[in-house]
Amino acid sequence: MGMAPQTEDDAWLEAMKRVKRSHAALGSSKASAEIDALIAALEGDDGTARRHAREALVARGRPAVRALTERLQYPNEGVRWAVAKALSEIEDKASAPALVLALQDKGFAIRWLAAEGLVALKRHALPPLLRALVGQAASVRLREGALHVLHQLARHGLGNETRSVVAALEGPAPTLAVPLAARDAIDRLRGTRRRRGALKRPPSRLRVCRLSGWSRHDDR
Repeated sequence: MGMAPQTEDDAWLEAMKRVKRSHAALGSSKASAEIDALIAALEGDDGTARRHAREALVARGRPAVRALTERLQYPNEGVRWAVAKALSEIEDKASAPALVLALQDKGFAIRWLAAEGLVALKRHALPPLLRALVGQAASVRLREGALHVLHQLARHGLGNETRSVVAALEGPAPTLAVPLAARDAIDRLRGTRRRRGALKRPPSRLRVCRLSGWSRHDDR
């Protein structure tokens, strides 16, 4: 069966779709160019311009996260501080792995900002932080930063899954104990997510009938 010939209305609608796609692409390109310009200002030597750029990037929010995380390894400590500060204020879960990495930065102020950024992410901070502790528990900076983050998260009601990790971090042999405790915590988190997903699923019709005391053959 052949296709119906395209009418003028169809052609007009198709043209409008192409225009909209073009505008969307241009808008995305413009936003990307603006972020690149702000990142360049962030990398500059002018402290005032750097502060304004950081504030503008925070205002951009999620679209700026990728460009910022790529600068967390920048050689200049002042730039890394500005990046960590921006990410801690944006509070986007996509920044969690980079912030975990920044817990090992040689600059204490940067490590502090990274830890505060992870605390702000709450539960989203846990998977990348625990994975880092499994593989890099020998890092004193990582252990110190992780301990601060986990203590703060416990105040937000997230201490049950990581209590054993805190105990291992504070224990006499953290290099040996922390990876095991972190791996167990990851398994617990996965189990919690599975249970939470099961609770969200609506009960089956048969289960509802049984719970309500009604059945197909009940004539009452």
